[in-house]
Amino acid sequence: MNLETKPIAETPNFIVLDQYEKIEQSGSYQSENRLEAELIADLQNQGYEYRKDLNSQSRLLENLRAQLQRLNDVAFSDGEWARFLTEYLDRPAENITDKTRKIHDDHIYDFAFDDGRLKNIYLLDKKNLARNHVQLINQFEQTGTHANRYDVTVLVNGLPLVQIELKKRGVAVREAFNQVHRYSKESFNSGNSLFKFLQIFVISNGTDTRYFANTTKRDKNSFDFTMNWARSDNHPIKDLKDFTATFLQKSVLLSVLLHYSVFDANDTLLIMRPYQIAAAERILWKINSSAQAKNWSGPESGGYVWHTTGSGKTLTGFKAARLATESAFIDKVFFVVDRKDLDYQTMKEYQRFSPDSVNGSESTAGLKRNLEKTTTKSSLPPSKS
Repeated sequence: MNLETKPIAETPNFIVLDQYEKIEQSGSYQSENRLEAELIADLQNQGYEYRKDLNSQSRLLENLRAQLQRLNDVAFSDGEWARFLTEYLDRPAENITDKTRKIHDDHIYDFAFDDGRLKNIYLLDKKNLARNHVQLINQFEQTGTHANRYDVTVLVNGLPLVQIELKKRGVAVREAFNQVHRYSKESFNSGNSLFKFLQIFVISNGTDTRYFANTTKRDKNSFDFTMNWARSDNHPIKDLKDFTATFLQKSVLLSVLLHYSVFDANDTLLIMRPYQIAAAERILWKINSSAQAKNWSGPESGGYVWHTTGSGKTLTGFKAARLATESAFIDKVFFVVDRKDLDYQTMKEYQRFSPDSVNGSESTAGLKRNLEKTTTKSSLPPSKS
């Protein structure tokens, strides 16, 4: 008798890897130019489209138009495109905070075409990441208060979302950080610059590679907030070759940009650390695998994540909950805390990430009312009474 079996749940491709074998390096001297050329070649091998011809603002806009037309299956007339820019995408008075809000909260625009058609125009496809087209440009020149030339820029659907700045091996990586900081003041945010859309900076001297969020918040804009990518056991992945093979894989980078970052209620962009992403990924996998196995209440259907004080557990829990609520079989997410002060503190933190994301319950009756709400998949700290 032939028995056909199907897996209950398969281990997914986590973006934070459990194992990674370091790429052996020759150890020979590498200039900054050589480092850049090798990075571009590696990214092309990973499926990035290299567009050396995109070397001016006008060409960037032409490419952006082509990419948004492809993503949305539309064709803008010249007049419609000009109106789309002035009405929505490239309003002159907008700053980097406004652009970041577009990426996170306002990436769909209801556009009226000249013939009266209304259509949702997406900047990004956050559900099907593979539909987003990733391109590379390098040595783009732009003038603000000073003229600057940027090393390598990653475009997603034509928008510059990641900027990579390099220094030759042997130079302190902090020099690349200082350069990014200077560009932010001198040219990234000038006039109608599309570089206001930048979300993530990557800095490297070849042997130490770090990433960090683009933010104007002074308390978040220091070298202390730069991060190494890492394996799930928190072993850092520092060399540029290894960072390129992991963090800069298209699916990984798109996941970090579109799933594992938060633009909070204080207009601060937060990019999650690798151990936070690893925890959220594994929480979501456990939820889904237990649901598929119809194993609702046994010890093996749950789990725990052990993170120390100050590691950002609240952000990890918030993001895991928000991503979990996208599953069709989840109606509500509960947060159980063991002290009254933690209840209030957690609720205020969640409301900082997103004002309407959580409802507190002061009584059993209040908890019942929250459970009966069907308008949103709210995240609920349970009643203490």
